[in-house]
Amino acid sequence: MKKTSILIIEDNDDIRESTTEILELANYTVFHANNGKTGVELAVKHLPDIILCDIMMPELDGYGVLFMLNKTPETSTIPFIFLTAKAERIDMRKGMEMGADDYLTKPFDDVELLNAIESRLNKRDKQEAFYNKSLEKLDNLVGRGDGLAELQKLVADRKIRTVKKKQVIYYEGDSPSGLYLILNGKVKTFKLSNDGRELLTSIYGPDEYIGVNALLSNDVYHETSEAVEDTSICMLPKEMIDQLVNHYPQVGRAFIKILSNNLKEKEDQLLQLAYHSVRKRMAQVLLRLAGTDPEKGVLRISRDDLAAMAGMATETVSRTLSDFKDEGLIEKKGSQIIILNATKLINMKN
Repeated sequence: MKKTSILIIEDNDDIRESTTEILELANYTVFHANNGKTGVELAVKHLPDIILCDIMMPELDGYGVLFMLNKTPETSTIPFIFLTAKAERIDMRKGMEMGADDYLTKPFDDVELLNAIESRLNKRDKQEAFYNKSLEKLDNLVGRGDGLAELQKLVADRKIRTVKKKQVIYYEGDSPSGLYLILNGKVKTFKLSNDGRELLTSIYGPDEYIGVNALLSNDVYHETSEAVEDTSICMLPKEMIDQLVNHYPQVGRAFIKILSNNLKEKEDQLLQLAYHSVRKRMAQVLLRLAGTDPEKGVLRISRDDLAAMAGMATETVSRTLSDFKDEGLIEKKGSQIIILNATKLINMKN
């Protein structure tokens, strides 16, 4: 049976040698490099099962290593853990947004190191099984045309990234480096008013894409996206999407359809805010969150997010939900909402 292989990219001789010794004693095959450039070459040559990489290095730093590896399908899926000094922890958002899976703060002991590696390898195995299942459901964009088949292949070649609840995926004003596909979980997009109030613009679920507008218009993001719950996503690089759109018209048409649906949803949202009563707005928000079969799902959403979507105060949300519960329209358990009578919500009078 082939042993699990690990690549260490670290310019500090003591750390590199001691980490190599620990991992070899744990029965791993270890490759090591003392700078980023050599590390990238070894990664391409050996395709290790996991990579440990320092941030501050000569010739090519850790961010540069991750960027180079993400450009190649064979290396972009390799789990990547940053080795970082305590002073560099504030920079880790950049690394995680680029696709790093985890980070270890130096100095770390043997147990921390081995636990981080074992945990990441276990997550990779679980994610691969989930990924294969999720790809079977991409009927909304993947059809019989060659271009859509290429899109499916592109998705299959990308690495899954786990985003924790409340973790930001991108900020308003950031330039898009790619397109995000949600495989599992939920993501919200929102804008902040001048006085700090949050206006929730959309909530996205599995098999939905976020960041389409900014990517295709070559513009910055005009809203912030954040995970509502622990979420699995993959990022499709901008260059690859551009090539697909330019070569395959059916891919462009698929994304135009997404843009049209997003635009219609936002128009409906504006009309509701302008003309609908509090009760009508809340009913519409619950139905929109529930999807096509509202009486079969459980909604997990905070009062603050409901308030941001419906354009009302959190106290008004609580009062309206209590009224709906008393009227037998919903059942409420903590942050969970179960729709009991979708027909009455649909026909709610303004």
